[in-house]
Amino acid sequence: MKKQQTATVPDIFARALDACALPAGSPVGIALSGGLDSAALLHLARAWAQEQGATLHAFHVHHGLSPNADAWLAHCEHACAGLGIAFEARKVTLEKNAKTGTEEAARKRRYAALGELCATHGVRLLLTAHHQDDQAETVLLQLLRGSGTAGLSGMDGANSAPELLGNPDLVMARPLLSVSRRQLETYVAKHAIAHIHDESNDDPRFARNALRHQVMPVLAQAFPGFQERFARSAQHAQSAQRLLTELATQDLAACLDGDCIELAKLRALSADRCYNLLRHWFGTRGLRMPSTAWLAEMLAQLLEARPDAQLLVTHPECHVRRHRDRLYLTAKLDDLAGMRDKSDAGIPGLEKASQQFAWKGEASLAFPAYGGVLHFDAVEAGGQGIDIAWLQSQTLSIDFRQGGERLKLALNRPTKSLKYHYQAFDVPAWERERLPLVCAAQQLLYAAGIGLDCHCLSLLDRPRITLRWQSC
Repeated sequence: MKKQQTATVPDIFARALDACALPAGSPVGIALSGGLDSAALLHLARAWAQEQGATLHAFHVHHGLSPNADAWLAHCEHACAGLGIAFEARKVTLEKNAKTGTEEAARKRRYAALGELCATHGVRLLLTAHHQDDQAETVLLQLLRGSGTAGLSGMDGANSAPELLGNPDLVMARPLLSVSRRQLETYVAKHAIAHIHDESNDDPRFARNALRHQVMPVLAQAFPGFQERFARSAQHAQSAQRLLTELATQDLAACLDGDCIELAKLRALSADRCYNLLRHWFGTRGLRMPSTAWLAEMLAQLLEARPDAQLLVTHPECHVRRHRDRLYLTAKLDDLAGMRDKSDAGIPGLEKASQQFAWKGEASLAFPAYGGVLHFDAVEAGGQGIDIAWLQSQTLSIDFRQGGERLKLALNRPTKSLKYHYQAFDVPAWERERLPLVCAAQQLLYAAGIGLDCHCLSLLDRPRITLRWQSC
């Protein structure tokens, strides 16, 4: 039997690019730091592009964190000029005292800048130099953090990351993910490829560096080739995560009622399926993934509280609420009623009392003190609405409800309290606090979330409008 030859680094790279199914002639971007890994990527991509007739763009992000940053930029520019590759750099400034730490802040700004550069040059595929050792470090880091299957999946060979790159059309590919660092070192030495050394990669204060220099060498001695086995474990975790996502998608579709979840249907699921569904729900809404402990406590509160409880659970990025046995995710919003009472806040549009205004035919008027926009929509012939001429002659006012207000929706229906109407229209309690009222001559004209009082509706055959409130 003929011995099977080991695939070379260029072969592995070419197969990974073929899997991306890039249209012929499409431009390709390279994230170029100047280090050994990205220097190897640059040379591999140039050889591949020459064979395929593709256009390459190398992008470098200058963080300014190292005293050598200017030299690194110059090195990358010189290397690209020598290879005939288009080059562009972007200088970024990091926020001081970033809550996530310098390393994470630099990562986010770097990828955001790369996304902007790709958009500028029409690049739909961005290549990074992540390799097999990086994958092993990622899996071990996630394991040490107590991550689930999503974290233990490590990095994908290719994926889109619109929240990171700011571009939903951009795919980020890692064609060297099955190549070891040692293979890349051999390739760079063989081809005499110049590269820089980032001294921050030696700093053991960073978790990844501590693993790379203090833990990985010990693992390599005790378990040679462990990186490849870690990569296989990551692939198994990816497969398991795909199944969990598929199940969560089905469960969420079965439990959703509009934008909320029916708790009766959620109660019918096992605890593990509930957690899986809720994590997926948070992910679809672009929210930070909650911890297992927080998720368990939230679910217990939501399912066990008495039926009439106005339950509120606070997440760092949203509020989780319950209303009529349904679960809602709502944005964290300012207390508008409290803001309105700040007479010296210096914010345009904030008044102590109700705000008076006149309507002069505008399609809409913004009321920042009340958190939204009031629209004036034309009514078709035969429809019910307010006489335009009459409305323009009135001094109008907008305010939040004080309590006790009543409204009559139709002549053949009784006058009812706003509380009754809110309940009839299934308006959750937390939304009622942010729905303003519009009055004319101290008479209630319109209640956002409910509608117009029938006494203001014109029976004459004249141009008419109706009011509509849009919260911001």
